[in-house]
Formats: sequence, C-alpha cells, structure tokens
Amino acid sequence: MPETPTEIVIHGVPGSPYVRKVLLTCEEKGAPHRLAAMAIGAGKTPEHLAGQPFGRIPWVEHGDFGLYETDAVIRYVDEAFDGPPLQPKDPKARARMNQVMGIVDAYVMPSMTAGIGWARIMCPRLGLPVDEAAVAAAVAPSQTCLAALEAILGDQTFMAGPSLSLADLMLLPHIDFLPQSPEGRDLLAAAPRLAAWLERMRARPSAQATEADKLMAQAAAAAA
Repeated sequence: MPETPTEIVIHGVPGSPYVRKVLLTCEEKGAPHRLAAMAIGAGKTPEHLAGQPFGRIPWVEHGDFGLYETDAVIRYVDEAFDGPPLQPKDPKARARMNQVMGIVDAYVMPSMTAGIGWARIMCPRLGLPVDEAAVAAAVAPSQTCLAALEAILGDQTFMAGPSLSLADLMLLPHIDFLPQSPEGRDLLAAAPRLAAWLERMRARPSAQATEADKLMAQAAAAAA
C-alpha cells in the first residue's frame, strides 16, 4: 500500500543529474517534495555524512525514513506513492528499463556527463579551466553510448516501450545538456531518434519544472 504522502526532502546540489532524477520522479508521481539545496563540496560535512556516509548526492528523508543511492530512491518513490506506475509489469519491458538504467550509470555518466558535461559546461560556470583532453577522450565512448541507446529506443516512444519509465527519468538529465556543447550537438545529430525522444521529454511538465538553470536560480535566490 502506498504511504500517506508526506513530503520527501531531497538533499543535493541543484544541477546534479542524480538530484534531478529524484526530482523528476517525484514530479511524475505527484509526490510532495522539497529540495534542500547544498553547495558544491558540502557532501563531506558531518551533517551530510550522517545521512549519506559516502559523501555523495542525493539522499532523501521521508518522515523518519532516510534513503540514499539514486536507483533505490526513485524505485521507492514509484512504489510508495500513488500516480502513474514508472516500472513496467511486463518482464521484458522491465528488463529493458533496467538495462538502460545500468547503461546510464556504468557508461553514460563517466563519458558524456563527467567527460563532456562537467568539463565543457560546468567548469566554465565555476571559473575552472576546461580539460580539453578529457572532452576529446569522452567523445568516442559517448558515441558508443548514444548508438546503443538509439538502437534500444528504436521506434518506441519511450526507452522501455510505449509508457514512461524510470529509464527515461534516469537518462534525461544526462542527455539534456548535450545541445549546449559543440561535441554534444554533433553526437545528437548522429542519433536522430534519441534527439526526438529528448524533445518529447523536454516538453513534459516534470522536465520543465526541474531544469538545471531553474533549480540553480531558485537556490541562489533562497540563499540571498
């Protein structure tokens, strides 16, 4: 049975793709939630380590229940709240969802996100130098990721079939920044189905409510 919908408090840095995954899931489920915005580097404070002993983000509180690891958190939100189910019942569709989620963590994050997104987009915002070698090294594995995801998506509307799933919500924050970099635009040009999927996802109210720039502006205004 779903729990009484008390507010989920999400501790994390605005703009983090992993924080955004949880926010997207809460938005799609209609789960009451609040982002407890952290500064970059605050993951090593005693307060944060009390909830996430590995110093990563995000971690969440739901009443007296604390939870970390993003996969576990978004599955919990899907199962604890009413709203459209985000995990397919069909075994093959569910396996495809899990496959995409695994690809995101194992391959997309270290190539596209850490290699291109962080170096090309976030470093300039933070006044840090761009590691051009890291960007160049990330292009080939990013091409492999996008080709694999393009093949999985095929002619489907969403990554695991006709309905939105956690796979889409896991992937969106990592793909959404690509058009902001020349490398990303070139990569997406070679994956037209995935580019069309991105536009469909961006049109969703959940995506618009959790845009990185919007979250960062809200956090900055709250801290002023």
